[in-house]
Amino acid sequence: MELILILGPMKSGKSFELINYFAPLKYTDEKFALFHSINNVRDEAIQSRNNVVAEARKIKSIKEIVNGGYAAVGIDEIHMFPDTDAKYVAELLRWGTRVVISGLDTDYQGRMFKIIKELLELGPNTVNYKRAVCDHCRQPDAVYTQVLKDSVPIFKGLPPSIPDDGTYAYRALCRRCFKKL
Repeated sequence: MELILILGPMKSGKSFELINYFAPLKYTDEKFALFHSINNVRDEAIQSRNNVVAEARKIKSIKEIVNGGYAAVGIDEIHMFPDTDAKYVAELLRWGTRVVISGLDTDYQGRMFKIIKELLELGPNTVNYKRAVCDHCRQPDAVYTQVLKDSVPIFKGLPPSIPDDGTYAYRALCRRCFKKL
């Protein structure tokens, strides 16, 4: 039916926008639900950085919700799901489900996640690309998420998706600062 992608770096308001999309639905008879990956160890619910919270169920794979009979589903932190889960999003769409997805579009090396490429190939109705304030130069055009360990940037050796469990720090960077540092 309808596929909406909300993409961008850390701290850009993706989860906030996802929550805002679903907030009015609680006053309808429409069957909807919000989900996020069990790999998201930072939060139990979907929580924006400005402390807006929405209840969500943690799942291992989008396959778990395909036969749920939902009119609409929201999926946060899509980059934490298996790359193969794009096929289950396609299945939800074939069933007529409205699917709203948020997450990082690129990894710590600036490479697009495979699942994002596959979702873009599904021909989304809307792609809303968010930008953050660059944590280095303070300009509002950050498009990358950089990973740091003990305040030192990491450029290789990690998996594309890294759980936010406190081991690493993250910062949003613009193109100029991402390449410079």
